[in-house]
Amino acid sequence: MKVKFWGVRGSIASPGPKTVRYGGNTTCIEIRTDNNELIILDAGTGIFPLSQTLLAELPVTANVLITHSHWDHIQGLPFFIPNFIPGNTLRLHGSFDPVSGKGVEQVMSVQLQYSYFPVREAEMKARIEYVTLAPNETIQIGSATVTPCLLNHPVINFGYRIECNGKSVFFTGDHEPPYNIYAPEDDGYDEYQVFVDEKNAAIDAILSGVDVLIADCSYTEDEYPAKIGWGHGTFKSSMLSAQKAGVKVLFCTHHEPTRSDDALEAAFDAAVKTNAAETQGLDIRLAREGDVYEF
Repeated sequence: MKVKFWGVRGSIASPGPKTVRYGGNTTCIEIRTDNNELIILDAGTGIFPLSQTLLAELPVTANVLITHSHWDHIQGLPFFIPNFIPGNTLRLHGSFDPVSGKGVEQVMSVQLQYSYFPVREAEMKARIEYVTLAPNETIQIGSATVTPCLLNHPVINFGYRIECNGKSVFFTGDHEPPYNIYAPEDDGYDEYQVFVDEKNAAIDAILSGVDVLIADCSYTEDEYPAKIGWGHGTFKSSMLSAQKAGVKVLFCTHHEPTRSDDALEAAFDAAVKTNAAETQGLDIRLAREGDVYEF
């Protein structure tokens, strides 16, 4: 399998001289199976440069897995160039939204309202298909099996485990480790802790033995107390989760958009050093736009 990073920033695109080394595009990751089948994880602004490279291999069938519908994970979809060319297929996968009562099709329909984008879906030349997924129900995409797992974010967020020929990748999207919303002295603490423990056990199970984990590492431990409930993890939480699950390689992503490349490296190096004893043997890397990992 091959993993290529096209967007690694979180929340909002942040181009400029201070982010040029790791990149300013928002979340988009290209997965290629051993059979060269194309799976795309999220459609942030990074999907636009990815789509330019696909013009060399038309016609394209792109299976896009949307973790959740926040802007930084979907805003590149209207600019996915193969959508405008006959003979291509965009197959968009994602969750059912219990608030709107709609499936993943709303990710496109909302963005392509005439007030926000000049081209409507009916004017696009490619075939666009929608696949609404259910938690823990595995689907087949070519030679790969894909299992969505419900993670912890202010909206429905799927992490995805992708397996092919004995190799595996898991991408969290945006994820904050579940925590007890009650104080220990509150009446609901014990009951809610049962839910937290069950949720963490389910996450540990789907991560178990994965070769490559791509995880939300937005914050440092010092920053996190002011961000509780925002739906994002820390370097430490992802490192410890990866070690517990027996992961081989951890890529830290969803980089804080206000953090320069120098500050990002400093925060990462400090986290690696601080947690060195608990993460021995784990290959930990900072996701960088343009980097490719093959295994």
